[in-house]
Amino acid sequence: MQFGMIGSGSWATALSKILTDNGNHIHWWMRNSDSIKYMRSRRHNPHYLNAAYFNMAQITLDDQLSTVVQNSDVLVVAVPSAFAEDALSAIKPEELKGKKIVSAIKGMLPTHNQLLHEFLANRFQFPLEDYYTVLGPCHAEEVAAEKLSYLTFSGKDAQQTADIASNFRTEYLNTVVNSDVIGVQYAAVLKNIYALGAGIAHGLDYGDNFQSVYIANAADEMVRFLRKASSTAEQQEAPINYAASVYLGDLLVTCYSLYSRNRTFGNMIGKGYSVRSAQLEMNMVAEGYNASKCIYHTNQLIQAEIPIATAIYRILWEQMPAQEGFRMIEEILV
Repeated sequence: MQFGMIGSGSWATALSKILTDNGNHIHWWMRNSDSIKYMRSRRHNPHYLNAAYFNMAQITLDDQLSTVVQNSDVLVVAVPSAFAEDALSAIKPEELKGKKIVSAIKGMLPTHNQLLHEFLANRFQFPLEDYYTVLGPCHAEEVAAEKLSYLTFSGKDAQQTADIASNFRTEYLNTVVNSDVIGVQYAAVLKNIYALGAGIAHGLDYGDNFQSVYIANAADEMVRFLRKASSTAEQQEAPINYAASVYLGDLLVTCYSLYSRNRTFGNMIGKGYSVRSAQLEMNMVAEGYNASKCIYHTNQLIQAEIPIATAIYRILWEQMPAQEGFRMIEEILV
């Protein structure tokens, strides 16, 4: 099984480390030819996780995405959601025939408020049966440090999902398999919004007690949305354990961890930064910003009760003062 990695950020680098540590050869697409030259000579990504060194005999680097697609059986898409459409635009529909795609994207494509599988179906007629996700409470920095982490792989075919997941299982990475392809993607989108809100609360000087109540309510709100989305999609056959790591676990770590870029971004907003100033201050993309707008508009169809996510959307996109937004949140917490 030949893997292709699409992306060059911290998460793409971490997943590449996992695959190569497990003995796989990967074809790795990087847009920047200077980064490719640097990595070939220095054996690490010049911009992200530069403590993670690679055996270059296991990696074929290329700045031509079509070449990577042609030489790969399984494509791992690990670019920020805001840039996914542009990155994949170089591919022709016929090039994806017979391929499998694993989405490592933790957001929605903002142009049309789509999850990646929806975009692939519309643009490339790519079937959901060949689409998988890799998500869960796993920080790129901890993967680079080889701290024990867990990832959940989701797909419609349990055996094929397990086969793909087995290529990522190492001494420091455990894998879990489920079939909730759509739900896990929405959970990844929502947890980034709630983590951004947790950062805003920290910036506004709320304490740990408030944070715990806020996150508990956010977890409940997320489940409400996922159940409505699952019902709308008519794609689940069995009850889902929403307390599992890919749902609740990922929410918790993203809200609490100092590695969380969404929490960091929100903290700046809570301290009075404008959205633009916070974006300039950070070197990485906070997915929760665009996600809040995507979920707000998506929910016009799903019609779930999500007042916390709605308040965060209004703070970020409608210039509602953060203090006012969180006073509204205070009133609905239980």
